[in-house]
Amino acid sequence: MRLLFYIILTFFTWTVSAATIDVENIRIWAAPENTRIVLDLSGPIDHELTKLNDPFRAVVDISNARLKNDLSQPVDADRYLRRLRSANHEDDLRVVLDLKKFAIVKSFQLEPNKTYGYRLVIDLSSDDNQETDVIDENTKSIDEILAPRDVVIAIDAGHGGEDPGSIGPSGTYEKDIALILAKKLVAKINQVHGMKAVLIREGDYYVRLRDRIDKARKHNADLFVSVHADAFTDPRVSGSSVYVLSQKGASSEHAKWLAAKENASDLIGGVKLEDKDDVLASVLLDLSQTASLEASIDVADKILAGLKSVGKLHKRRVESAAFAVLKSPDIPSVLVETAYISNPGEEKKLRSPSHQEALTSALLAGLEAYFRFNPPDNSIISQYRSLEYVISRGDTLSDIASRHRVSLSSLRQANGLASDKIRIGQKLIIPLSGS
Repeated sequence: MRLLFYIILTFFTWTVSAATIDVENIRIWAAPENTRIVLDLSGPIDHELTKLNDPFRAVVDISNARLKNDLSQPVDADRYLRRLRSANHEDDLRVVLDLKKFAIVKSFQLEPNKTYGYRLVIDLSSDDNQETDVIDENTKSIDEILAPRDVVIAIDAGHGGEDPGSIGPSGTYEKDIALILAKKLVAKINQVHGMKAVLIREGDYYVRLRDRIDKARKHNADLFVSVHADAFTDPRVSGSSVYVLSQKGASSEHAKWLAAKENASDLIGGVKLEDKDDVLASVLLDLSQTASLEASIDVADKILAGLKSVGKLHKRRVESAAFAVLKSPDIPSVLVETAYISNPGEEKKLRSPSHQEALTSALLAGLEAYFRFNPPDNSIISQYRSLEYVISRGDTLSDIASRHRVSLSSLRQANGLASDKIRIGQKLIIPLSGS
C-alpha cells in the first residue's frame, strides 16, 4: 500500500512539473536608455538566456512552454530591439530577440502581484547609459560659469511601463495621469523666465527609482518633484497630499551612502566622498541631507498652499514617508499625491483637461512662491527683488493682481487663497509669472 502511495505521488509530482506553461502575452517598453520585454506567464518557468554576436541577438529558451498569442513587435524607434521571433522544439519554446546593436541583456522572473501574474523580464541596455547633457565646469569659460543661470526643476511622472501604479474605478491608470500632469507642468515652468524644467519620464516606460534621481542629478537639478495620484481601499477618501522624506528614511539612506562612498561618483554639496575618511564623509552627508530635508519641507509647504486653492487637501500639513524616490541627499525632493484616483469623483476630475490645468497651475504657483524667496546663488531669479505685498486699506485682490501684471488665479494659488477675501496687514507673495 505504501509503495502504491509513493508511485501515485511520484506520478502526480511529475505531471505537475511537466505541465505546459502558457506565454499569454509579450509586452515591450522602449525607453530612451533601455528596452524592457515582459512575458506574461501562466506559472513559474525554467529558462536559459544565451547572447550571440554576428548578428547581435539574444535567445531565450523556456522549458515546457508554448506561445498563446502572436508575438508583439517593437516600434521602429526602439533603440535596441529590431524584432522578435519564436520557434518550438518539442515541448520547449524559443524566443529570439534580434538586436540592432550590442546590448547588455539581463533576465529575471517576477512573482504575481495585484496587477499581474508570473512574469519573465528581459532588459536590454548598454554601457553608454551614462550619457548626460551636463557640461564639465572645466570646459566652461569664466563668463559662462559666472553668468546667471536658470533654476532647474526635475519633474518626475510616477510609475510607467509595466508598472501602472494605482487604477481608478473606471480603469484610469495612475501612470497615464502622472505623465499628463508632468508634461503640462513642465510646459508651464518653461514659460517662466529664469526657470527650466526637466522631464524624467517622457513616455510610457518604467524608470528605476534610483535612475530617476540620477537623471535629475545629471541635469544639476535644484529640486525634484515626483507626481502621483494616490489610492486607498475606501473609495470615499479624497484630497491632495505632499510628502517629503521621513527622518527614519533619511537615516537609513545616510548609512547606505556612507557604506558605498568608495564607489560614489556623485557629488555631495560639490564634494566627492570617495577620498574622505568615514567621519568626514558622514559629517558632509549629514550637513547636505539636513539642508536638503529643510528645503524639501519648505517647498512642500508652498506646494500644499497652492493646491489648497484648487480643492480639498487630504492633510493640511506636509507628510513624511520613506519613499525611495525622495532619498537623494543633495537635491531637495517632494512627492505630490494630486488626488485619490480610487475616488470616483476625483478620478473623473483627474481625467478632465480643465482640472489638469488647474492642478498644474497650482503646483507652479507653489514652486514660484518657494524660489521667489529661496533662489539658488547665481540664478536669474536671485537677481529679482523678492516681491511681497502688504495689504492696505482699500486694496482688493483684483487690483493688486492688475497692478503687478499677474492673473488673479495665479495670485490666489501663490498664496493658497480659496477666495478673494483679504485683510489689512496681510502679506501676499507676488508670483514670478503672470499666467
